[in-house]
Amino acid sequence: MLNRKQIAFYLEDIETPAGRTISLIITGLILLSTASFIAETYPISELVRTRLATLDTALLVVFSVEYLVRLWCADHKFKFIFSFFSIVDLLAILPFLLGFVNVSFIRIFRWFRILRLIRFLELKNSVFRISTEDGVIFSRIVFTLLAIIFVYSGLIYQVEHSENSAAFGTFLDAVYFSVVTMTTVGFGDVTPISESGRFLTILMILTGIALIPWQLGDLIKQLVKSANQVEIVCKGCGWLVHDANAKFCKMCGTQLDNG
Repeated sequence: MLNRKQIAFYLEDIETPAGRTISLIITGLILLSTASFIAETYPISELVRTRLATLDTALLVVFSVEYLVRLWCADHKFKFIFSFFSIVDLLAILPFLLGFVNVSFIRIFRWFRILRLIRFLELKNSVFRISTEDGVIFSRIVFTLLAIIFVYSGLIYQVEHSENSAAFGTFLDAVYFSVVTMTTVGFGDVTPISESGRFLTILMILTGIALIPWQLGDLIKQLVKSANQVEIVCKGCGWLVHDANAKFCKMCGTQLDNG
């Protein structure tokens, strides 16, 4: 039977078959829940809507169990609770934990679940097998942009649909508004009318201004740095890019065969 440290290892590992399988399953469930949220914004039969609600409840249970297992495995539980990834995980399961409270706005936190994929873009825990620093930074930029659009589109849809269903009838309408707003095109054919919708629009613009240029700066610095690097495949971890004068892999410490 697995002990606490072994379970913690498999929750973070992607090199072993078990660890990689767990990561892929969690990633798949996050994407499945995302597709479910989007489908609910379109005209569908009550039967399908009921089944999607059942699916969402089942996924919430799975994510809640995962969160509790990670908490149980953590050596420093207080530090774990207030870590970035833990806060994102908690936001994802908040509707389930507060399900006994009759507060409709709790459902708005469902849209934060996509942010859990950040965990799998980390340099040493990339389930997508990104093997260069340039690739990692570029993937973070792309994911940041898509996450901003997705989360804010979901939030704006959630607060605007009941009051402005003509303009925000589906999730795609909200995505259209988010893209037009973030690219500063500003057609003006779709606009929020509620105070919450306008406030979220301001936050979306500020978030884009704060995060995208910052990550583009990291990419530019990395491209400049890459000019002094060479490609040598590490026999220990498979990492490709190393400094020209490097003798050991900076990821795992394996001696490099650089001729």
